Amino acid sequence: MRKELLKTRCWVVKIGSSLITNNGLGLDKAAIAQWVQQLVALQKQGIQVVLVSSGAVAEGVARLGLKSRPKEIHLQQAAAAVGQMGLIQTYESYFAEYGVHTAQILLTHEDLSNRTRYLNARSTLTTLVAMNVVPVINENDTVATAELCFGDNDTLGALVANLVNADALIILTDQKGLHETDPRKDPNSPVISTAKASDPSLVAMAGSSNNVGRGGMVTKVSAAKLAARSGANTIIANGRESDVLVRLAKGEEIGTLLLPENQPVAARKQWLAGQLKPKGKLQLDAGAVKVLQHSGRSLLPVGVIGSQGRFERGDVVSCLDEKGQEVARGLVNYDSREVTRLLRSSSDKIESLLGYAGEEEMIHRDNLVLVE
Repeated sequence: MRKELLKTRCWVVKIGSSLITNNGLGLDKAAIAQWVQQLVALQKQGIQVVLVSSGAVAEGVARLGLKSRPKEIHLQQAAAAVGQMGLIQTYESYFAEYGVHTAQILLTHEDLSNRTRYLNARSTLTTLVAMNVVPVINENDTVATAELCFGDNDTLGALVANLVNADALIILTDQKGLHETDPRKDPNSPVISTAKASDPSLVAMAGSSNNVGRGGMVTKVSAAKLAARSGANTIIANGRESDVLVRLAKGEEIGTLLLPENQPVAARKQWLAGQLKPKGKLQLDAGAVKVLQHSGRSLLPVGVIGSQGRFERGDVVSCLDEKGQEVARGLVNYDSREVTRLLRSSSDKIESLLGYAGEEEMIHRDNLVLVE
């Protein structure tokens, strides 16, 4: 199973607070330097890298001279705002040593649940990784309230994996992986090497979400389930292991591998085709239908000859052939008013027709699935 990682093209790597900080106060810059070195090595192997990193609040606490992490939300948010400066500055300086650019992206769960913002975020991220820029993502703690809790970046990492259609979510923590029993009570408890992310017994093994001593393992199991929705494998591993990321990329059996039920294409198809209801319809000409069904390409405006319903950018729409049969569905890049203006038009006319240069695709192939 681990050898499958050799074929992967995109990883989301999440580094937790327990690793990135010095006992919860300030950043462990020596450790960050080591992870940056490994992430650059992955890039050189052809793996696209997206980094989800905790640590802003802890760094803010240190910079502000606070004695401990504050309990009040407004103080946590203030610490996050100050600390995020130091966090991104540290990553930027270390990546720059290798000539690699970074980009700061702050997200909340709402950014990924709203389909328009989802498409905007996805477009930005895919553009960045295509340019070999490493996005450094963190929760936007300065505006988050309920989201600002222990282990939440595990969930954020999984949502980002869904967002960029990653092959793997790597969760680095201070534990060796998921143990069969509590390792504090049984030091010899073996680490589970491989399991299905949907296995209900994993939650019991993970323990309570309030058990900070076990690294918030229950949130990591939940994150693996989320990542599995788009077909991503999840590995939970000890970030202090020497060259852990590079060794994982070689297929070494480190930590716990949690597998999705379906392969990436099947899982994404299930998500788009089964869980989201179409808000409108696009009628395609025969040429566009042929391209979608046999060439695996994106849907361009030139192949769209009609539109029905009212929908917004990021909504799911059905794609119909000239007989009215559904052949595909996906997340549309334009709202219904704009689609009407783009019917039968070539992509190079989008800017003149709409007044701005949008995506050349009506629906990108990564956001489109065929209906059997």
